[in-house]
Amino acid sequence: MEFKFLLFGTEVVVTGWKLFGLLGVAMFTGRWFVQMYYSRKAGKPVTPRIFWVMSMIGSCILLAYFVFSPKQDMVGVLSNLFPSFIAGYNLYLDLTHEKKAEARAAAAKAAAPAEPRKAVSVRVAAMKPAGVND
Repeated sequence: MEFKFLLFGTEVVVTGWKLFGLLGVAMFTGRWFVQMYYSRKAGKPVTPRIFWVMSMIGSCILLAYFVFSPKQDMVGVLSNLFPSFIAGYNLYLDLTHEKKAEARAAAAKAAAPAEPRKAVSVRVAAMKPAGVND
């Protein structure tokens, strides 16, 4: 599959591999827009988990592009290999931090003293013997 067209007087050739590589670039670049959205929403700089997921996916797609496509560019491989390890490590930290926080919350809930029981007063109406009319 190959598409050719002119762009500003220059012939551009788009192949399936180039589309695949552009998908990786879009994913890797799009993570910054996601981070900006969440930071704006929080009113402070934050890095949501989806940022690291998009980093991993984008890096892996770009690594595949630079390793397996006809391009086979070592500079592209090295420039995407390191970020994939960093993104993977940060994703690992994010997931384990969440599990530890959930475990601490469950332990705190289990260790919290139970609410004291409130005394309940019951009024018993005076009972009249059967057959007595008022």
